[in-house]
Amino acid sequence: MNVPALTAVRPSPRQLAWQQLEFYGFLHFGMNTMTDREWGLGHEDPALFDPAALDADQWVRTLKSAGLRAVILTAKHHDGFCLWPSAVTRHSVASSPWKNGQGDVVAEVAAAADRHGLKFGIYLSPWDRTEASYGSGRAYDDFYVAQLTELLTSYGPVFCVWLDGANGEGPNGKVQTYDWERYYATVRRLQPSAVISVCGPDVRWCGNEAGETRTDEWSVVPRALQDVERIAAKSQQVDDGEFARTVRSDDADLGSREALHGISDLVWYPSEVNTSIRPGWFHHPSENGEVRSVDELFDIYRHSVGGNATFLLNVPPTRDGVIHPQDVATLEGLGARIADFRSRTLKADLREDDALTLLLDSPHAVEAVVLGEDIAQGQRIEHVLLEARLDDRWETLAEANTVGYQRILTFPPVVTTAVKITVTQSRATPVITRAEVIGA
Repeated sequence: MNVPALTAVRPSPRQLAWQQLEFYGFLHFGMNTMTDREWGLGHEDPALFDPAALDADQWVRTLKSAGLRAVILTAKHHDGFCLWPSAVTRHSVASSPWKNGQGDVVAEVAAAADRHGLKFGIYLSPWDRTEASYGSGRAYDDFYVAQLTELLTSYGPVFCVWLDGANGEGPNGKVQTYDWERYYATVRRLQPSAVISVCGPDVRWCGNEAGETRTDEWSVVPRALQDVERIAAKSQQVDDGEFARTVRSDDADLGSREALHGISDLVWYPSEVNTSIRPGWFHHPSENGEVRSVDELFDIYRHSVGGNATFLLNVPPTRDGVIHPQDVATLEGLGARIADFRSRTLKADLREDDALTLLLDSPHAVEAVVLGEDIAQGQRIEHVLLEARLDDRWETLAEANTVGYQRILTFPPVVTTAVKITVTQSRATPVITRAEVIGA
């Protein structure tokens, strides 16, 4: 294995900015919200879309209360109904009774995000079960690029364009072969700072929608993982209730030296962990009693944001256009939990020799260490060992094979005066930018 080649792969500025967001939200809202479905059939009557009390500020305030730093809106899902008045179709809010056809959900969410200091992103489903040109090749690509152009030129800066792999039949019974390169070029031209996620070259899907994370997540991986056909094949294929909680055990190691042996074509393709606060992605009244707990969401946060990935949490508004009180309460509790964890960072003096030693001013009970590498210089650490000083000996607390942007290592609380961090294997000289001890 050519080790220098591994460290030569670096993130782009847009990927760095995206990684620093850490935790952001998905808003699945649209015709499916009104029909109580996950996948719409297409051609639903626009008259069904009439949220009585849509409050984009409430959506964004709720996300911000949990510490989320950005929001992605489903501007159009597979059913083809557009949440903005698209010039290339009448199947949109312009044909609905909501605000007498003068409303624009995309504009309201983009403006609310700006008011509350969150970045804004869009989800635009490539699959469209209403548009007649779907499956015709170039004509549908023209249609899709026109919609991308509307969304990327009318609503201010966009931090992310989220493209999923669903690729079913259109209203004509045909399947479209998407011109992905043309879509990417459109995004790059109109919003050069935006990452293109999942079926895109910047951000990698973690491989499940259950919130499960790999034990060790690598950002330097084979370029073959960007193959959209492979991504699409592993994405949801049918509208059932199983996929969102399915976890596969394959592809557990994507970037160790062993996994990359013999592979020379590598890219920086970091992971995003995406899951929903509820069993479904759209709001269903029957699921009001199934909102995930603060403990479960904090655990996902700790493993994703604290595992060299980001955390994309879906929070679906109700058909009235507000986030349900149960979701609101849970997100507020999650925000308090994250803030409490971060506030327990202990003051420590740093000593550097063969290891990094964090010296506490007195004995403290500690339960976690937060580490970070300067990923602008690549991902270098391949094994790290944490130890605590107990009287006259050092006791192992935790170990890991990767650090990357951020790694949160937790362990049973122990009272100590010092924590030692030893990098036992790396691809080049480690560049640690963050080393914090969290009190119990």
